[in-house]
Amino acid sequence: MQTILLAAGQGTRMRPLTEHRAKPMLPVADKPLAAHTAETAVEAGASKLIVVVGYESEAVREYFGDEYTGVPVEFAEQTEQRGTADAVRAAEPHLEPGPFAVLNGDALYDEASLTRLYESSPAVGSYRVEDPTQYGVLYTEKSTNDTRVTGVIEKPADPPSNLINTGAYVFPAEAQAWLDVGESERGELELTDVLERACNEHAVTAVPFQQWLDVGRPWELLEANEWKIGELSRKHQGDVHEDATIRGDVVVEAGATVDAGVVIEGPALIKSGATVGPNAYIRGTTLIAEDAKVGHSVEVKNSVLMEGATVGHLSYVGDSILGRDVNFGASTMVANLRHDNEAVKTPVKGEITSTGRRKFGVVCGDDVKTGIQTTLNAGVKLDAGARTKPNEVVLKDPQFEN
Repeated sequence: MQTILLAAGQGTRMRPLTEHRAKPMLPVADKPLAAHTAETAVEAGASKLIVVVGYESEAVREYFGDEYTGVPVEFAEQTEQRGTADAVRAAEPHLEPGPFAVLNGDALYDEASLTRLYESSPAVGSYRVEDPTQYGVLYTEKSTNDTRVTGVIEKPADPPSNLINTGAYVFPAEAQAWLDVGESERGELELTDVLERACNEHAVTAVPFQQWLDVGRPWELLEANEWKIGELSRKHQGDVHEDATIRGDVVVEAGATVDAGVVIEGPALIKSGATVGPNAYIRGTTLIAEDAKVGHSVEVKNSVLMEGATVGHLSYVGDSILGRDVNFGASTMVANLRHDNEAVKTPVKGEITSTGRRKFGVVCGDDVKTGIQTTLNAGVKLDAGARTKPNEVVLKDPQFEN
């Protein structure tokens, strides 16, 4: 099945993590986000990948190259992000005659469900959520052996059900000629208009996904790492000191160093070039990326430290994401829990948004540096290149109430 992988968007809801990197290239366990999607597609039966690129495209092109996991890769450029139908239209010249799949490069799908989708052409992936108002909701009807899709409505105030569109499609061959759609009410060229036409002219199957995650906001990047790091098995190839204690499924890659007195409670992934300790404590689902450093008496819990990030000594980082080359000064403390036990809120595209998580720390863009004894409150975001002074207390984003 020829498969279009959408990876051109700017990822504005993921800022500041995407100020200098395409969202599909954000780290999830042992590879970029879009690489998990691509590998799952290949395992499900993708015969060719057509990757639609745009924002920060060079890193995407360099990573995937001309072939990925034994499958040929071609690239299509979406010069202006005008919507999903526009992205697929950019890929259309690379399609061969026949049906084709479309997947979001910033979403995770389970292999078994994606395989069923590929086998059920034409089809759309479906998933049940508690709050469907932020998604495309599917209209369906029961047939003899499965569920048929009869239409879709985008972000309805009064949803007809809680069954949503996962953004995973298999379209019939003639849909290649249906991509010239008009603008939606949101001013975009929507792939759901192509889905509507497919529903009018074909029996489109709603394939239920066992696992699916739309990785659009920072806390969902934590959730993606919880999923994928949780699938790793214990492996110690790096330099682990005999006085270190490692419990559970912890991967220490070749070239990583775990010093004396360190305690790591998995699942966790320590990437090549990373150093941990001495006397550090890693717990929860944590990613310590390439060349990151966790120093003396530092505790890191359920967090992502991207390439080159440093938490030098005597600090606490919980339920947080630190971008590339972040440097936390000594005794930097991250709060990750509200005293009223309500879900932590954080700004997303100019609006204070609930993370839905009782525990959530901070999000730091690339090259953030904190002065010694800085305190960062739950839900704080620091833009790329931001600086704090010694003993500074950052209670909220300067523009918003927390």
